[in-house]
Amino acid sequence: MDKKLVIPGEFLSDDANLADEGTYVEEGKVFSSVFGIASLKNHVRVVPLSGKYIPRPGDMIIGIVTEVSFSNWIVDIRSPYEGLLHISEFPRRIENTDMSKYLKVGDAIITLVTDVDPSMKVELTLNDQRLRQIKEGRIIDVTPSKVPRLIGRSGSMIAMLKNETNCNIFIGQNGRVWITGKGKDLELAVKAILKIERESHVSGLTDRLTRFLKEEKDKKEKKPGKERVDKEETRIEDKTEEKIEEKSEENVEAVEEEKQPEEHEKAEEKKSGGILDELLGDEK
Repeated sequence: MDKKLVIPGEFLSDDANLADEGTYVEEGKVFSSVFGIASLKNHVRVVPLSGKYIPRPGDMIIGIVTEVSFSNWIVDIRSPYEGLLHISEFPRRIENTDMSKYLKVGDAIITLVTDVDPSMKVELTLNDQRLRQIKEGRIIDVTPSKVPRLIGRSGSMIAMLKNETNCNIFIGQNGRVWITGKGKDLELAVKAILKIERESHVSGLTDRLTRFLKEEKDKKEKKPGKERVDKEETRIEDKTEEKIEEKSEENVEAVEEEKQPEEHEKAEEKKSGGILDELLGDEK
C-alpha cells in the first residue's frame, strides 16, 4: 500500500535517505511530523490534511496588501507571519510618498519570498518578470497542503485544468489561486479546483475529475438546444392563437351578415304593415 493516514510521531521507514517533506529523522528512522497522508513510494513524504502556510525562500505566492508604511507594504500571505515588501523591491524607483499610488490596501500581487529569518520575518520582492499586480480575474483560497495535488505530478493536473476550461490558472504556494477566463469557463475552473481540494486524499482523482469536466461540458452544450426548442414551441403556440383569433373573427362576421337580411325583412314588414293600417284607418 503506497499511501496511508498517519499521525505525528508515527514510524514510517528504517531508511533515513528516503525522508522527505512532512517527516523527521531520529536514530536513523523516519517518522511523520504532521497529521496527514503518507506516500511511501520512492520517497517517504507526508502531505498534511490541514494547516497554515509556512513560507520558505523561493516560494511564489499571492499576497494581499493590508497596510502601507513608511518604506514597506505589509502583505497578507495566508500565514501566521506577515510579508514585508520593501520599496526597493518594487520594479521601478518610486518615492515613499507615492507608494499608495502604485500599491494600495486591498491590492493583490504575485510575489516571491526572498528570505525568512529565524524570527520569521518574511521578505518579499516584485523584482522579477514573473511577478506582478493582479488586476483582473478571480482569486480563490484552497488549503495550502493541497497545492501539490492541484499541480499534479510534473504539472499534469494543472495542465489538464487549463486545457479543459480554457482558463489561465496560477497556483501560489500559499494556497491562493488566480484564474482568468470567460464567465462560464471560469466558473467551471473554480468548481473543478474546489473538487480537487475536497477529494485530494481519495485515489482515482484524475479519472473522477475528467468525468466531472465532461459532464459539466455536456450540460452546457444541451442548454442552447433546449432554448431553441422552447422558442419553436412558443412560435407554434403564437401561430395557433392567431389562427383561433382569425376563425373567431370570421364567425362573428358571418353571424353579422346573417343578421342583416333578417333585420332588413323585419323593417320591410313593419313598413308594409304601417301603410295598410293607414289605408284601413281611412276606410273606417
